[in-house]
Amino acid sequence: MAILYALVARGSVVLAEFSGATTNASAVARQILERIPGATDTHVSYSQDRYIFHVKRTDGITVLCVADDTAGRRIPFAFLEDIHGRFVRTYRHACHTAPAYAMNDEFSRVLSQQMDYYSNDPNADRINRMKGEMSQVRDVMIENIDKVLERGERLELLVDKTTNMQGNTIRFRKHARRFRNTVWWRNVKLTVALILLILIIIYVVLAFVCHGIALPSCIR
Repeated sequence: MAILYALVARGSVVLAEFSGATTNASAVARQILERIPGATDTHVSYSQDRYIFHVKRTDGITVLCVADDTAGRRIPFAFLEDIHGRFVRTYRHACHTAPAYAMNDEFSRVLSQQMDYYSNDPNADRINRMKGEMSQVRDVMIENIDKVLERGERLELLVDKTTNMQGNTIRFRKHARRFRNTVWWRNVKLTVALILLILIIIYVVLAFVCHGIALPSCIR
C-alpha cells in the first residue's frame, strides 16, 4: 500500500486521522505539526528511511500523509489536494473551531477510502498524469525527518524558504497589476488627448471656412 497514514489538522489539533498500517507515523506527524507555524500555506515533504511525510497546509487546515518512497510525489500530493477539498467542502467553517477528533468518526472513513483508491487504483495515477505535474509538487522541498525532529530550526528554514517564494509571487502579482493599471491610464490619456486634438483641428477648419473665430458665416 503506497499511502500508509493520513490526518487532517488545524494547527497542532488533529481533527481526523486514519492509519492503514502499524507504524509510529502518528507520533512523528504530531511533532511535525507542532513545528509548523499555523499562518503560512506550505507544501513540503520530509523523509525518514524509505517513508516520506508529505504535508499540505492551506488556509490554516493541514493535511498530511505518509507514503512509501516508491510512490513518488504526484500521487501523494494529489491525494492531499483531494482530501483538503473534501474536508473543507464537508465541514466549512466548523473545521476552524472544532475540538480535537471532532470529525474523526465520519471523516476517517473518507481517509481510508481515498487512501485505498490512490494507493491501488491505476485510474488515480492516469487521471493525475492527464492533469500534468501539479504546481504544488514543483515547490516541494525534501528534508530528512530525523534532522527536523532533532533541530527545529531546520523546519523553520524550510518554511521560511516557502514563505519567501510565496512572497515573491505576491510581489510579482502586485507589480503586474500596477503595470496594467499604468498602461490602462496611459491609453485613456492618449485617447482623450487624441479626441481633443481632432476637435481642435475641426474647429480650426470651420473657423477658416466660416471666416472667423465665432463662425459668423456658418451660424447665420
